[in-house]
Amino acid sequence: MDKYWIAFSAIEQVDSSFVQRLYNYFGDIEQAYNATKSELAQIEGLSVKKAENFLNQRNKINPDNALETVLNKGIKFYTFENSSYPKLLKEISNPPTVLYYKGNLENCNLDRTLAVVGSRKASFNAKESVEKILSGLEGTDLCIVSGLASGIDTTAHRCALKHNLKTIGVIASGFDYTYPAANKDLYKEIEEGGGAVVTEYYPTFEPLKFRFPERNRIVSGMSYGTLVAEASLKSGALITANLTLEQGRELMCIPGVITNPNTEGIYKLLKNGATLITCAQDILEALNWEIKPAEQLKIDLSGLNTDEQKIVEFLEIEEKGFDEILNQTGINTNDLLILLTTLELKGIIKQTAGDRYKKI
Repeated sequence: MDKYWIAFSAIEQVDSSFVQRLYNYFGDIEQAYNATKSELAQIEGLSVKKAENFLNQRNKINPDNALETVLNKGIKFYTFENSSYPKLLKEISNPPTVLYYKGNLENCNLDRTLAVVGSRKASFNAKESVEKILSGLEGTDLCIVSGLASGIDTTAHRCALKHNLKTIGVIASGFDYTYPAANKDLYKEIEEGGGAVVTEYYPTFEPLKFRFPERNRIVSGMSYGTLVAEASLKSGALITANLTLEQGRELMCIPGVITNPNTEGIYKLLKNGATLITCAQDILEALNWEIKPAEQLKIDLSGLNTDEQKIVEFLEIEEKGFDEILNQTGINTNDLLILLTTLELKGIIKQTAGDRYKKI
């Protein structure tokens, strides 16, 4: 049945609320997709114009081809009825019908998700504050969720990667586009081991303006709480903050310099009851989380073979380049490449800039 979920999502003129209404009425996604005009007319409150629009656009979509396009692009996905679909996201009023992703969403702890949002034109003070707070979560199993935009979003993702936290980037387009283009490398870093990049949009959908506010409901919807670093009174971050409250999740704010226009939204939220955050512990207390210290989360290395142990021991103190590891361990080049990849997949080491590696 996946192909019908995908086919629905490939129709730009149809939104997730329309698909959910049909799915709830018919109880079967194939029946919903193949519904006749007279059957759609029986659904109370369904817009006649939307129904006719759907019928017209459906004729242009081949469900088998739509699914094949997604698979050929190496994109993974969860449909709404998939058992692995994020349970927290399922609870919001308008959940995406398909969640496309690249990376390792399976490795992200969806029971410890924190959204971090803020201004695209963030001040140095705000970025520094995010760095200070997230560094206090280093090595824990928290997962940082943000929107992969410039400013605070980028800072949050990069801080997560730097401090060995998984991160999920929610984008406002299909995977045929990278927005902003400056974050191309960041997309890649997240997809290759830092977490996952996700979207509700079919691969060919462009990052149009109206899709960014739509994207925000997923950022907050996947998270138990939202931390706002900087927000003017009219900003996407404030939209996400309001969505957080609507979804019944915890809203937290980092105070900023009162002369900065981008803190006006922050102080409005704080006056209305948002939790003030100045350190990582404040977040844990607000969400009532007991997080194991990093030393308790260390991976069991007892199952490694001799060469794998040799590599891990060599990376114990600091990161090393490939040639350094090659010379020090005496392992031949081909075997070393395989071993390094295996250790990365096990989550024991990670590749940093260039051909350098560090122990996690």
